[in-house]
Amino acid sequence: MAGDKFSAVWVSHSSISDFLRCPRAYFLKNVYRDPKTNHKIKLMSPSLALGGAVHDVLESLSTLPRDRRLEESLVAKFNTAWEKVKGKKGGFLNDETEYRYKTRGEEIMRRVMNHPGPITELSVKINMDLPWFWLAEDENIILCGKIDWLGYSPETDAVHIIDFKTGKGEENADSLQLPIYHLLVHHCQKRKVEKASYWYLEYSDELVEKKLPDLEESREAVLTVARQVKLAWQMERFKCPKGAGGCFSCSPYEAIARGEGELVGEDGYRSDVYVLNTADTEDREGAVL
Repeated sequence: MAGDKFSAVWVSHSSISDFLRCPRAYFLKNVYRDPKTNHKIKLMSPSLALGGAVHDVLESLSTLPRDRRLEESLVAKFNTAWEKVKGKKGGFLNDETEYRYKTRGEEIMRRVMNHPGPITELSVKINMDLPWFWLAEDENIILCGKIDWLGYSPETDAVHIIDFKTGKGEENADSLQLPIYHLLVHHCQKRKVEKASYWYLEYSDELVEKKLPDLEESREAVLTVARQVKLAWQMERFKCPKGAGGCFSCSPYEAIARGEGELVGEDGYRSDVYVLNTADTEDREGAVL
């Protein structure tokens, strides 16, 4: 049976991560819509603001010829990008916190200018606004997601998956991120995937190459979780594993749904962006970018 992309269950690295942490958080972040605006809701935090601004700058470089990518100071580009997330728009509840995160972003930009690595090398882009493919067409499940950077090797006509990390911690060994990215790049463009790396921009000048996940094993692992997501949709059952009291992942979104958040704007996907005016929410979302 042919799939229907309009009724299909779409999954991505971020939505799968949400579901594995807490199905209720997955529902509130990916399914729920505010009855007043019919928009999805998003909780902004300083770490998300930092990650978003850094990614905006670096991803914009991929559209430039490689010999022009560092013509303009990346710190200046970052300061321009920061205007979109300054103050409460970025989840900053005070000037001291904002200064700390903005300074971290400027240091990341200086690191990239001094040690550009893949930034000044050949690269390619997937010719899709949002790369996606049928993970299981007969089950009406689609896998989607964006890749930070694809390096290109003309000698082998192959690509190198590169993911930019702005957090202080390393990606968990059991993360499905690289399996998902390998699947997406394999199915959404024609060149062979040669390798995959993380770049921990907060503290490293060099890429950290990772073992390239096996495609069939990756598909089975991702599909296993995607089927759980689909079943939750079918049963309309998205329960927090901690029970009615909620957990670290879903509690702040429950607060927003109850009307306790402060609306500070909309993001590029027309989600309503909120902050919670409590000190303990500063890094609740974590640096997931």
